This record gives sequence, C-alpha cells and structure tokens, in this order.
Amino acid sequence: QVQLVESGGGLVQPGGSLRLSCAASGSAFRIYTMGWYRQAPGKQRELVATITSSGGSTNYVDYVKGRFTISRDNAKNTMYLQMNSLKPEDTAVYSCNAPKSNDYFYSWGQGTQVTVSS
Repeated sequence: QVQLVESGGGLVQPGGSLRLSCAASGSAFRIYTMGWYRQAPGKQRELVATITSSGGSTNYVDYVKGRFTISRDNAKNTMYLQMNSLKPEDTAVYSCNAPKSNDYFYSWGQGTQVTVSS
C-alpha cells in the first residue's frame, strides 16, 4: 500500500529550526510534484511549499519565504522541509502529499506536530 510518513516535528523555541521529512513508499514518488501542507488548530489545511518532480523548481507561500526550504531526494523517496527562524504562528501539524487538480495522489499520512513556543 502506497503511503506517506512524516517525521521530524517537535517543540522548539521561537527563532529555532527543525527539519521535517516525508518518506513515500512506491516508485511513483519521483514523478510527482510534491507539497508540504500544514493545519493549525481550528484552521483549514494550507499549502506551504511545493517542489517539482526533479526538484528544479520550488514555490513558497509568502509568509515562509526566506525561512523555509523544500527539497527532495528521489533516490530515497524522501522530501524535506528545512524550517528556520520559526515563529509561534508556524505551530501546526505538517503533512505532505502530491497535489493533482482538486485531489491528491496519496492518502494523507498522520503528519508531524510542530510546536513553536517559549
């Protein structure tokens, strides 16, 4: 069964850093544009960053530009999100998936909790 497993979250102080990982099973990972999403309590899931299948192009929402970096290693079927200068408003459950039209190629994983607090 094709699945996504997110890891790397935790509790960090404002200004700190975390590196999230998204491991995908199956061989299709390398052909998909992938994205990192987050969902804060009481809010809808939102797209944070995307990366094309080759890793050659990335996009970010304005409020993480310059702080977050998305990358991928297709040989390892893994995508990453380096998060620096974290703010309390970055607190959320972070998940990954491959967007397509109004749907996603994978079922959602459990995500990984990121809490930014002093």
